[in-house]
Amino acid sequence: RAGPRCCGRRRLSVERLKEALWGSAVVLSVCSSWAGTSQLAKVTFRTFDAPFAITWFAATWNLLFFPLYYLGYAWSSDEKQNPLQQFRECCRLYGDDGLTIKIFFTRTAPFCVLWTLTNYLYLLALKKISATDASALFCCNKAFVFLLSWIVLRDKFMGVRIVAAIFAIAGIVMITYADGFHSHSVIGIALVVASASMSALYKVLFKMLLGSAKYGEAALFLTVLGLFNVTFIICVPTALYFTGIEHWTSFSLIPWEKLCGIAILLLSFTILMNFGIAVTSPTLISVGVVLSVPVNAVADAYSSDIIFNGVRVVAVLIICLGFLLLLLPQEWDKMAVRLVSRFRVSKREEVEEVAAGADGGFAGQSRRSKGSRTSTATLAHSF
Repeated sequence: RAGPRCCGRRRLSVERLKEALWGSAVVLSVCSSWAGTSQLAKVTFRTFDAPFAITWFAATWNLLFFPLYYLGYAWSSDEKQNPLQQFRECCRLYGDDGLTIKIFFTRTAPFCVLWTLTNYLYLLALKKISATDASALFCCNKAFVFLLSWIVLRDKFMGVRIVAAIFAIAGIVMITYADGFHSHSVIGIALVVASASMSALYKVLFKMLLGSAKYGEAALFLTVLGLFNVTFIICVPTALYFTGIEHWTSFSLIPWEKLCGIAILLLSFTILMNFGIAVTSPTLISVGVVLSVPVNAVADAYSSDIIFNGVRVVAVLIICLGFLLLLLPQEWDKMAVRLVSRFRVSKREEVEEVAAGADGGFAGQSRRSKGSRTSTATLAHSF
């Protein structure tokens, strides 16, 4: 009996260890990809000051999502389908008619605009404020998602999430105060807040119009976004180039290695955020976003790009705390009550066991003393 039970426990511990290792790997990957994107973008701006061109170039890499998904599907799935069959199956995300021309423009254009604005405003803000402030302020998008979901989607009201939203707003004000309300930093902070708002609007709009998506459907949706970006958004960086707003001297001087690095990091970050739940929980993935803040802080402190005064540190901590509060599940209060009650029951059982052990010890001691007196009396009588 003990053999199978021990094997089952060992197998369970191995599975938990694998889950922990996968979760840790995903968290570190999310953290490093998001922090790396911010730091590499700031380095790129020194020689190539064209944030919209960088945004457009990185968004074109979304075309790789569905091909990468199909490669993973063909390698892991027992039921094989050709790419066209898999494409038609994933088109169910858009309804019974699939991906039509009308759906392409009505359901893709708004999301592509929001996607582009989110990344462009964030990159534009990195030109004016540090990566630490930008990554911390971008964490406020979680609070904006809650507020929009509560107002638009009529999601369940949670007092702790209102507190988290207040923390986010307080952190924004404190970071602005830490820089002395200079116009340069205020513009940068406003750009990051606008970027976080676009990200929140993107998520809420996706949930409202398309609902939830399977892995293949999400990959196809992101690929269609990349196709729309290549086909129609290209006119924007072209216009910015010829008007001189984002002008560079020669195409040969474009730092392609840095642009490809930003695109790869953003692609990796998007893959982890959308498909990382296959190996770990969404909460851990979100924790990786928060951990990018101290990583950026270390990098900024090393490059002397930021002055860490007390107000800035408190503001960043408040925003991160608000972000973590938003990760609590809806039934967190009931779970906390059950946990406290279990702790009290276990504590009471321990006290009872200690008391029972003490009573047993006194009883054994009294029996031993009685036995010793009896044996002594017997020996005395024998002599």
